[in-house]
Amino acid sequence: MITENKPIIQQMRTLMRRMHYAYKTENTYYDWVVRFIKFSQMKDKNALFESAENKVEIFLTDLAVRKNVAASTQNQALNALVFLYGKVLNRPLNNVQATRSRKEPRIPVVLSVKEVKKVLAKLQGTNALMVQLLYGGGLRISELVRLRVQDIDFEYAQITVRDGKGKKDRVTPLAQKAIPLLQEHLEQRKERHNLDLQAGFGSVYLPNALARKYPNADKEFGWQYVFTSRNIAIDPRTGVERRHHIDQSAVNKAIKVAVKRCVSIDKKVSAHTFRHSFATHLLQTGTDIRTIQALLGHSDLQTTMIYTHVLKQGGQGVVSPLDRL
Repeated sequence: MITENKPIIQQMRTLMRRMHYAYKTENTYYDWVVRFIKFSQMKDKNALFESAENKVEIFLTDLAVRKNVAASTQNQALNALVFLYGKVLNRPLNNVQATRSRKEPRIPVVLSVKEVKKVLAKLQGTNALMVQLLYGGGLRISELVRLRVQDIDFEYAQITVRDGKGKKDRVTPLAQKAIPLLQEHLEQRKERHNLDLQAGFGSVYLPNALARKYPNADKEFGWQYVFTSRNIAIDPRTGVERRHHIDQSAVNKAIKVAVKRCVSIDKKVSAHTFRHSFATHLLQTGTDIRTIQALLGHSDLQTTMIYTHVLKQGGQGVVSPLDRL
């Protein structure tokens, strides 16, 4: 199989790093290309060029028909293959006609204001702070863990999300209730950073070649992650030992434990549930849908409109005839 040698896949990784793709996206594209190669039973590099569109169509159709994946998942696979063929192999795909996934987007799980309070009451310390920021600013979990100290603006009570989904920056609220705990956390974070510097560490990954432009910026406190892992580890992109940001799974694990302790909440809750709740609760208080779109970083208003369906409580907003008896 091609994956045994991996020259093409390694070439793709190198190119994605040069183009400053997120490490998570790099791994995601890698996984889809490996799955495509295995599915198509390709023996060598030449097999990638033979009937390329047909092979891609068959693979994407299998995802939609046999595996019944969501449209977003199928699009993710297509994007990975478009990158492989267009950027790595210099053989752009033309007119791919695969069966498209028809799974309709589900109405998101949303917590009530009371339920959010209950979950927060079961959290302490850093875990409580992270969930406060998720809910208070409508952050994605990937945006939360990649927050840097300089992205926090206490004077204007706002958080700047850098290089969010679609490689866009945006500004979102910093809740006043979260400020005291966040300030205390950053003081502790600075103490740990100083200890790391004394031990010969304290360097952080910088995006977009900033490490070359500003040679000492990687050790400045402003560039450090707000939420970091407990241990220093090797950066897979550079081989440098440094303290990475906290893993997303740790955040979701803390939320899962807290929800389990709330015996009255039977909903399936994750970090993203607090983003959904943020948008829904803003709508309930009369915030304009366009404003919510900007705060969430949605490029398409239709994506934000899903939250209007959540507000139609009781099924399209009607009163059950049983309640009229």
